[in-house]
Amino acid sequence: MPPHEISSRGIAIVPERHKVFETLTVAENLAMVAPNQNKGVSIEEVFQYFPKLSERQNQIAGFMSGGEKQMLAIAMALLNHPHLLLIDELSLGLAPVVAIDLMRILKKLNEDLGVAILLVEQNAVAALEVASYAYVMENGRIVHSGLSSELSSHADVQEFYLGSGAAESDPKSYRNVKQYSRKRRWGG
Repeated sequence: MPPHEISSRGIAIVPERHKVFETLTVAENLAMVAPNQNKGVSIEEVFQYFPKLSERQNQIAGFMSGGEKQMLAIAMALLNHPHLLLIDELSLGLAPVVAIDLMRILKKLNEDLGVAILLVEQNAVAALEVASYAYVMENGRIVHSGLSSELSSHADVQEFYLGSGAAESDPKSYRNVKQYSRKRRWGG
């Protein structure tokens, strides 16, 4: 489908690396995607979730920090009134504290607006803290899925993705991790 048809069906994407119009101001970026404010989320509501954007309305987007650009990209997607928000690598290139803050905002958006969010994220710890359901993928295949609370306590997920849970008497090396992937130990 053409992008405008996908958008009209309630799907919005925040691509990897905070895609915004770098030569436009924050206000101009938001105006580009919000021609009809008669329904859904308004620019004023977006500013409630992202107060820094309100403070920087007249700033050229290209001069903003990575976290601020990511906020702007999410805000632009929200103005399309999505039912499903697809976010690719939210934390890529961001300071950990900024990424965690953005994850919390996503959780709040989900709770407040009822927007379903599909987050592709390599920071498993942060993603599992805010997600209700998660999938573990290896080499493009889903190898495990379940409630985030279940995955957080799963021994293999803890050992290979969360950096904890391995028995100290049997530490794993990177070589063993590679073998682990090849053996496809994921069971049930």
